[in-house]
Amino acid sequence: MNSLYRRDRISLEMIYRGLYHFYVAHQKGLVSDPVKYFAAPENKDLGIVKRQRKPNVKLIVAPFPDKQLGSDQFFFQPSSKIPLTTAIQA
Repeated sequence: MNSLYRRDRISLEMIYRGLYHFYVAHQKGLVSDPVKYFAAPENKDLGIVKRQRKPNVKLIVAPFPDKQLGSDQFFFQPSSKIPLTTAIQA
C-alpha cells in the first residue's frame, strides 16, 4: 500500500483544527470540497499528513565493533596483571 494513503499518516487532530481554515475559505467562496482543500499542495502547512518517521536504529556502543563482531564482549576486559585500584598495597 502506498504510504501516502495510509490512514495512520493522517492526523485527525489537524483535520479538526484545519476545519476552521476550510470554513473561512468556504465563506469567501474560494473552496467547496474539504478533501480537495486539505489535499492541495498550498495547504501542506496545515499538517494533515504526518511526516514519515525514520526507523529506529540500534546504537553499537562497542569501542571497536568491527574487531568484536563475532564476540559477545562489547567492552574491554581488564587485565589481571594491572591492579584496578591505585592504592598502596601492603
